[in-house]
Amino acid sequence: MDEIAEVEQALRRAAPHRLVSVVEDALRRHCGAHRVALRLADYGLRTLQLVERTAGAEPSVPINDSPQGRAFGAQEPYVTHGSGTIQVHLPVTVRGDRLGVLTVELSSGADLATLLPGLAQVCEALGHEILVAERDTDLYVLARRATRLTLAAEMQWQLLPGRSCARPEFALGAHLEPAYAIFGDNYDWSVMAGRLTLTVTNGMGEGIEAALLTNLAINALRNARRAGLGLADQAALADQAVFAQYRGSAYVSVLLLSFDLTTGEVEAVDAGSPRVWRLRGPSVESVAFEAQLPLGMFEDTVYVPQRFAVRPGDRLLFGSDGVYDAVSPDGENYGDRALARALSGTRLLPPTHVPQAVLRELASYHGDTPLDDDALVVCLDWYGPSSTVAV
Repeated sequence: MDEIAEVEQALRRAAPHRLVSVVEDALRRHCGAHRVALRLADYGLRTLQLVERTAGAEPSVPINDSPQGRAFGAQEPYVTHGSGTIQVHLPVTVRGDRLGVLTVELSSGADLATLLPGLAQVCEALGHEILVAERDTDLYVLARRATRLTLAAEMQWQLLPGRSCARPEFALGAHLEPAYAIFGDNYDWSVMAGRLTLTVTNGMGEGIEAALLTNLAINALRNARRAGLGLADQAALADQAVFAQYRGSAYVSVLLLSFDLTTGEVEAVDAGSPRVWRLRGPSVESVAFEAQLPLGMFEDTVYVPQRFAVRPGDRLLFGSDGVYDAVSPDGENYGDRALARALSGTRLLPPTHVPQAVLRELASYHGDTPLDDDALVVCLDWYGPSSTVAV
């Protein structure tokens, strides 16, 4: 499609709530599309939710058992055939963050070999514009909701950078449960030239109090990072901010890591409960650090970074205490043995799929009763410097 530039310009000029209409109008003109529908993944990663009401279309479809879900999961176009038409389901993804699926209905004689590259570019442009448009409209945020969020969950999701990220050196995915009622667990990441900073956070308490506490800690860490401070000083500044507000009555557990994208050297500050496991070859092992005080427990805590290294092919799994401390009906902690089995059992899945798979396994392990705490899993696959990555 030579008209891709025209479509991108039209998306940039469009009102933020009219992006789907702009894409539909453009695809009608340029490739004879009959209908276009955009679905976004819900917060629980269970359904794909229709962004705008379309005549005859289901408002949501399951990710695990639908054509749209197959495109979303495989991150490849998936084609279904109707009476005289075909439907092309295409993933909408931005820098590795899976947003949803665009479905384009075409005449059965359409030349897909010619059209698919252009349609993929349209999806990429649409994804970028959705992220920009969310500053100015609630349309896309509302579309992601299969049910109402608690206020604490609303605050936490607004803090998150996304659910996945991919670069030549690494790929990562993250998920939290219960997705519509989380309160204290959180994660954050930032990629700069030659460095990835990753934090896994657990604010004490429940509900709004935990969400407010975590919000303060995350923003204090970001403020310190953006001021150019080193990892230990980032932890120290956030510690001071939390202590100044709560005077030791509340604190935040955080695992703070900085990856050198060239060498694989990792600097870490372990300030509390989040933990990390490493899958290297056939072996799963816990990566142990010298435990240091959570942020805000005492005034002027000094943090000392520790170091380890990752190798190409390593997979790291980060979990909050709501994961590894969950117990089976027999009283065994999930982190004792079952978590390592789950990590080994998901070795063939991409990192974007692993957190949800582990959390499903955790729910089954825990039994019929709901989990006692919110649960967070982050999975990171390390490929190494881009020059060593097979293309």
